[in-house]
Amino acid sequence: MVNLIFAAIAYLIGSVSFAVVVSKLMGLPDPHSYGSGNPGATNVLRTGNKKAAILTLIGDGAKGWFAVWLAHRFGPAYGVNEAGIALVAVAVFLGHLFPVYHRFAGGKGVATAAGILLALDPILGLATLATWLIIAFFFRYSSLAALVSAIFAPFFYVLMSGVDIITGAIFVISVLLVMRHRQNIAKLLAGKESRIGDKKKPG
Repeated sequence: MVNLIFAAIAYLIGSVSFAVVVSKLMGLPDPHSYGSGNPGATNVLRTGNKKAAILTLIGDGAKGWFAVWLAHRFGPAYGVNEAGIALVAVAVFLGHLFPVYHRFAGGKGVATAAGILLALDPILGLATLATWLIIAFFFRYSSLAALVSAIFAPFFYVLMSGVDIITGAIFVISVLLVMRHRQNIAKLLAGKESRIGDKKKPG
């Protein structure tokens, strides 16, 4: 029961969409209304406002980190075990994908997944972030970088920590992230995917 309570709290934390919050605070259009329609840092960057995109990236990553850190820091005192930590990791990610505060229209989860991985294991998080940066730098496709990072993340964890219930949580997050990018996969194959830094005038 305690595991479920912490998971519910994590879901509510994950449901805060920083793309929407930052856009409202900075007087920008709703991120659902332009570009890819995805409430995430890459889409916010299409407004040309780099500060808003950076704040969105930091916020979405921080909420993933904070939910898992909260469970790690305070959970054990209430009986939260490793299965509970794994559940919290998946729950905060689901909150970002299907936020209750925003009619369940969430983002694709790249920054939030990075925050989760950093909280689970800083080295794992840094290795996955390095993978994203390398692919993004050479190919300039945010979606491709996210897909490659999602595929590698579970393998990185297994190499460092072996197979356990956290492996399962990371695998679930990776599968969900790939599924959220299915339209991007189609665009990549068709050569129609937008590159990082491309601007599209908000509607």
